[in-house]
Amino acid sequence: MVETVQQELLHLADPQKAQAMQRFFKTGKGEYGEGDLFIGISNPQMRAMVKKYKTLSIKEIEQLLHQPYHECRSLALLLLVHQFQKAKLEAEREEIYQFYIRQTDYINNWDLVDLSCGDIMGGYLFDKSKDDLYNFARSKYLWKERIAIVSTIYFIRRQQFDDTLAISEILLQHSHDLIHKAVGWMLREVGKRDLLKERRFLLQHYKTMPRTMLRYAIEKFEESDRQAFLKGTL
Repeated sequence: MVETVQQELLHLADPQKAQAMQRFFKTGKGEYGEGDLFIGISNPQMRAMVKKYKTLSIKEIEQLLHQPYHECRSLALLLLVHQFQKAKLEAEREEIYQFYIRQTDYINNWDLVDLSCGDIMGGYLFDKSKDDLYNFARSKYLWKERIAIVSTIYFIRRQQFDDTLAISEILLQHSHDLIHKAVGWMLREVGKRDLLKERRFLLQHYKTMPRTMLRYAIEKFEESDRQAFLKGTL
């Protein structure tokens, strides 16, 4: 079945789109996506593939996830999210979760992280110990660190903000802009629901946090307030 899926993906290939995606996802030497390969498939095409192959087994999804093409990994993760959301038994959810956290070597670009971690890691850990999240945040591995903070979007949408703020603090002085953007994004999401809580966090940290992180966090603020944060005049 996996060979059939791959052949269908290759049939949909758009070389021009693939070239543009390789530039966008920074696949050049020394860049964060170095060596990644793209076929050039649109999101609607990917979503149609999920509907068609939603019954793939975990073993087949694993084979797809381990393929060199980015879209194979993306499809595998979309299928995993679909199966996690549809799972009726806790044992099924746990199996998918445990599989997911063992596969971080293949969840190796920001889009792959963002399309999967909130539903799977955030969804599974919502009413459980968050130790895995904090271990990821402290792992010194870029994609695990991004998984840790972006997973908390699931908590934020359910009015739980403490883990987002705690993990943001762990990642506050991170060197990579993909973490700066992710932390700023999650802080902004907190602010949409509890502006006072976000402001309190920012007032404590805005003078020392990376500029990109701050800009993302205050994107929706009133202009005068935004400028005060940026100029450090609060």
